Order: sequence, then C-alpha cells, then structure tokens
Amino acid sequence: MFNWKLPSLASALTGLGGFVSFMVGMSFLFLNCSLLLEWSIFTIGSMNISILILLDWMSLWFMGTVLVITSSVLYYSNAYMEGDENMVRFIYLVLLFVVSMLMVIISPNFIKMLLGWDWLGLVSYCLVIYYQNSKSFNAGMITVLSNRVGGVGLLIAIGWAMNFGMWNFLALPLQDSFAMKWICACIIIAGLTKSAQMPFSAWLPAAMAAPTPVSALVHSSTLVTAGVYLMIRFYKTLSSVPILLLILAYIATLTSFMAGLGANFEWDLKKIIALSTLSQLGLMMVAVSLGATTLAYFHLLTHALFKALLFLCAGKIIHISGGNQDIRQLGSLTPSIPLSSVCFNLSNLSLCGMPFLAGFYSKDLILEFAWASDMNFLAVLVLLVTTALTCAYSFRVSWYAMALAPHSNSANTYSDTESAYTSPMLTLLVGAIGSGLYLSWSLLEIPQFMVITSIWKVMPLILIFGGLIVSVCLNLSTLGESGAGGLFKSYFLSRMWFIPTISSQMIVKHPLQGGYSALELGDQGWSEQVGGQGIMFFLSKLSLNLQTVQGNSVKLFIMVMVSWTAIAMLLFF
Repeated sequence: MFNWKLPSLASALTGLGGFVSFMVGMSFLFLNCSLLLEWSIFTIGSMNISILILLDWMSLWFMGTVLVITSSVLYYSNAYMEGDENMVRFIYLVLLFVVSMLMVIISPNFIKMLLGWDWLGLVSYCLVIYYQNSKSFNAGMITVLSNRVGGVGLLIAIGWAMNFGMWNFLALPLQDSFAMKWICACIIIAGLTKSAQMPFSAWLPAAMAAPTPVSALVHSSTLVTAGVYLMIRFYKTLSSVPILLLILAYIATLTSFMAGLGANFEWDLKKIIALSTLSQLGLMMVAVSLGATTLAYFHLLTHALFKALLFLCAGKIIHISGGNQDIRQLGSLTPSIPLSSVCFNLSNLSLCGMPFLAGFYSKDLILEFAWASDMNFLAVLVLLVTTALTCAYSFRVSWYAMALAPHSNSANTYSDTESAYTSPMLTLLVGAIGSGLYLSWSLLEIPQFMVITSIWKVMPLILIFGGLIVSVCLNLSTLGESGAGGLFKSYFLSRMWFIPTISSQMIVKHPLQGGYSALELGDQGWSEQVGGQGIMFFLSKLSLNLQTVQGNSVKLFIMVMVSWTAIAMLLFF
C-alpha cells in the first residue's frame, strides 16, 4: 500500500505556507506597504538584466489561496489516488506546478514570468496526460499548443520591451506609442490563451482528462487564473491603449455567454464545471477591461475557493459511482454522502451568487459596476443572461445528481466518514462561505460606492430564480429534442460553437501537418539537395570522374585526341 508520508507532509507544508502568506499579506495591506527585491545579474549597454520579486498584499494573498487549495488537494489525493502506482510522480508534478505558479505570481519581470509561464504549460501537459491514453494525449496536445501561443506573445513583448531598456512591466512608461501598442497586444494574447478566452477556449474542457485533484487545482486558482492575474498586474499599462481594453471586454463577454449556454446542454459532470470556470473567467476579464481590477481580483480569490470545493465534491461523486461522469446516470446521492452533498450544493449556490455566500459579494459588485459604467447596454444584457444561465446549469447539476430517483450504482455502499475526503472539503467550505464577507471588508474602501436603483440591488435574486425557471424549462420540456432543434442543441450549443473543432484543426492538426510538410520540403528536401548531402554527392561523383581521368586508360587518351582533333577542324574549316 502507498505510504502516506509524502502527500501528508507536502499538504502540511503547503498549508502552513498558505497561512503564513495570508498573515503577512494582511499586515502588508493594513500597513499599506510592499517589498520589491532586485538582484542585478549583469548589464548589457543600457539593458539591466535582473531578477525581481514583488511581495505585496495582492501577490501574498494569491499565494496563500494557491497554497491552501494545494494543501487540500494533496490531502484529498491520499484517498482519491490510493493504489496508483505513480503516486510519488503525481505529488512531485503537483508541487512543481505550484512552484511555477508562485513564480508567475511574484514576478513583475517579463523574463522571470516567462520562465514560470512556460513551466506552467510544460507541467500542465504532464498532468493532463497522466493517465496515458489517447484521450489524455489529445487533450494534452491541444493544451500545451494553445498555451504555447501565449508564450510566443510574451516573447514578442520581451523583444518590444527592449525599446524602453527594461523588462519590469510595472515601470513601463504610460504612452500610446507603437511599441507600447505591440506590447499590450501581445500581453492580451497571452492572457487570452492562458485563461481560455475565445478563440482559445477549447483546451480548458479538454484538460478534464486529467485526474480530478489536478482539475481542482488547475481550474480554480492556478493555470487558468494566471491570465487574469497578468491582466490585473498589467492594467496600468493597458489603460494607455483603450481600444485593446474594448476588444477584451467584448471577447470576454462573448466567451462567458458561450460557456454558460454550452454548460446547459452538456452531460459530463466535470465538463460542466469546467465550462462554469470558463464563464467566470470571462466575467473577471470583463471587470479588468472596465478598470475594476480590485473587483476582478476579489472574484478571482472567492471563485478559487468555491470552485476547488466543487471539483473535490465532484471527484467524490465520480469516485463512488465507479468513474461515471454522466449526470443522467447519477442517482440520489444525498442519503449516502450527506456531507459531500451539502458542500456540493453550497459551492453551487456560491457560484450562482446566492446572497451571503462568497460568490455573491464579488459577482454582484461586478454586475453593478458594469451597469454603472459606460459599457454597451447589449453587452451588459448578455452578462445578465449569462448569470441566469449560470444559475440554470448549477440547478441542473444538483437536480440530476441529488434530487432524481437513484439509479443502479454503488453509491449506497459509501459514506462520508473518511477524513481524507471530508477534511479538505470542510476547509474549503469555510472559504466558500466566509471569504466573500471578509474580503469585502478588507479590500473595498467605504467611500467608493455606486448609486443605483432599487431594482438593480435585487437583481441577483431575480437572476437566481430566473435561472431556476430556465433550468426547469430546458430539462423538463421535450421541445427541440428531435429534428432541427435537436441537431442545433447537439451540434452547436453543446459543442461550444464548434470552437474545439476549429481549435483542433487550426492549432493542432494543420500546424503540425504544415511543420511536417516544411520538414519534408526543406530539411529533408531542398536542403538535402543543395546542402550537406547534395554537396557530398556532387563531390563524390566529381571525385570518381577525376579518378577515371587519372587512370592512364589508352582508350580515354585516344577518345580525347580524336575529340580535340574534331573540334580543331571545326574551328579552322
């Protein structure tokens, strides 16, 4: 049997690190101070090559959130991954993944962030293909190549940043120059790929091929939020190019709507939760594009806590159901796992924005800010519809997994007595309930308020009950199950508007085929003919001919003499 010492020790150390990070971040926030450490390595002309570490309340709280979730995931893996032959490798990969994420969090330097950024992509690929089957390999390929696009964007931004003699993006000049436009555009592309915004949304649901503990870590507080965190840190510079923020707002709004709509027609439990993550990432990006970076960071932290809890509860449901992820085949699980059911439903309600849960404090403020801003009314309306759709698919999952009559599964033989499952859930449950209230007291300043109408203040409740009605209409009615309506639901809405197909063709298949064709045409084609192989063949043939000439053959001498005589006669006569 597997020795529990390594994951338990790793869980304890990461949990302790998270607690210390929270405490130090709280003191930095109240004292209004930060710490910038710089290690200058060498200087080339006017370019200073240095390593920067930024420790302020924002980076420390984000680090604390990541470490607390990592601690819960590692302890949860004791039971979920029990019996796995490669458990030690799994723990090391998770720890490497967290270290690379921490490198991104504390790096205000392009070079150091690129190292953590690429390391995130590499380790996430190893985690996605952990089960080593065809589905995992395909998912890992689209994941690593989609994130590689963002890495290329960072590399181009590094090249353009050399015009300003620095790679510290917090100190870049605020000017609407050509170089600054290129830097901002490349940073936005990097953020879009990492946070799976359109048209790079396909990799996030595909990454569900990874083990559920990995999904709880990757899709809550680490990989997918790296793009949002980069946008928050870089917003001061992005604000110098308003047109890019406008484009980002519309892309994020469309992504959020697409994910919320697709989740209502999806049957895979983990993919529904992944699409909900995609929808919330779009909401965070909208907040960043509107200038509400504090609200985006606020929602980033609360979303990380209740989404990690949602994944852990989903993993427990999948585990006791024999690996089944189809919500249509799940039964009434509440009698068998009451604690997990309560945690699952509370995290779902927090996702919906139920008052006095964590998600309410951040989502409600973002929607109010969008309404009070000069954002296009149609875009605000799409955000409201997306929020209602969030409530719809959340109620839909709870209905199928918890409320319907039980099916023939083995869930009734399990209980919630195993501490490896319950302890991480209860830890994250505290954050899913109380983090919103605490963060709203700590982060939001009282003088900054918005004057809105009474109907807007009760809009979250209207959206929640509206989403419930939409969920009932979508799942209890048979309208559109056959004919053109059924095809529209099956082949368009439930497939993310064909984005996975387009991405697999445009990012994976055609680039790889094009690279192989270029290899055949270039390195194995013309390069062989005019390069080393071709030159070697030409010189070898020339050498053979010279050896023939130098062979003292009488026939060759006679042929040369006759040839020269014929040529001389033609020239003179």
